[in-house]
Amino acid sequence: MKEIHLTECKYLTSSILLMAEHLENVANKLDKDSVKQMLEDIMGANRIFVMGAGRSGLVGRAFAMRLMHLGLSSHVVGETTTPAVRKDDLVIAISGSGQTRSISNLGRVAKEIGAKLVTITSNKESTLGELSDTVIALPGRTKDDAGGYVERHMRGEYTYLTPLGTSFETSSSVFLDAVIAELIFITGASEEDLKSRHTNIE
Repeated sequence: MKEIHLTECKYLTSSILLMAEHLENVANKLDKDSVKQMLEDIMGANRIFVMGAGRSGLVGRAFAMRLMHLGLSSHVVGETTTPAVRKDDLVIAISGSGQTRSISNLGRVAKEIGAKLVTITSNKESTLGELSDTVIALPGRTKDDAGGYVERHMRGEYTYLTPLGTSFETSSSVFLDAVIAELIFITGASEEDLKSRHTNIE
């Protein structure tokens, strides 16, 4: 193990710059029609259910909280207090690979119930992508893209700076924060409106 005082934090800086470049690429490649459809689905839904596994699940929780701050009825799938999904509800799945078994299975259940399904993924042709009414494709390496190390190294693609699904998780988090910004504009909500719904017993 290297001693901490010897580091120059060059990997830290490089990682931040790499993610900034990646986010610019994500913004430039977004399918605006799909994003508009997602916004319509959110505003037209009776309730919104967000789901994801692992770090994608953490991204989903943060998004669900902001939806609640906007005054929308939002829930996180898997919580003990989460109600049953109905056909006039919207389910939003977050999965870099689009193949996460638990989330794919829950997506099937949502469609069987008759709810709308929106998936945020890096793999539009995945199981979840095929199941969904709307797919938001975010370019980025997922934790399932681990192969081809030698080829990436030869190309200078040092993915250890963004290990496993980091690039997708970061881009999905930033994208969903941007969705909230757009919803604030659409609803005319103020920061005071959001603050009024923030928890006051923490």
